[in-house]
Amino acid sequence: MAVSLKPVTKVSEKLKGMLNDAIAREIQVGIQYMWQHVQVIGVKGIAVQDQFKQTAIAEMKHAESIAERLWYLEGTPTTKPAPINVGKSLKEFLELDTKAEEEAILMYKQIIELAQKEMDVTTAFMFKEILEDEEEHHDLFTTMLEEV
Repeated sequence: MAVSLKPVTKVSEKLKGMLNDAIAREIQVGIQYMWQHVQVIGVKGIAVQDQFKQTAIAEMKHAESIAERLWYLEGTPTTKPAPINVGKSLKEFLELDTKAEEEAILMYKQIIELAQKEMDVTTAFMFKEILEDEEEHHDLFTTMLEEV
């Protein structure tokens, strides 16, 4: 008996496009946060340097998971990041990062809503888990921003 490689779930091109937008965003912030980790200076910067690195790694894992899901759904994952904004100071880093996480939270809520509407339970579940991480990242960056 042959194993089928076709997905059981069929989704719209709109949802596939949203998944690609999410991949581009995850690649963007993965690079953005890693470059901030590399470029941060000063006592306060050094104190939070590892937070940028760990968050960058988490974001790249999100990109990988979303790409795997999109590939399963017969979409082609993007390799292009959304525009990267590193910033020039710790305060600017954190302001940009807070905004990026707010955008992700909004985007992922929309993806969850559409996936549920299309009966794609797996994508909705996956994005609920990623959304939880993004809310934690948002909390981290807003808390760090209060100290700058």
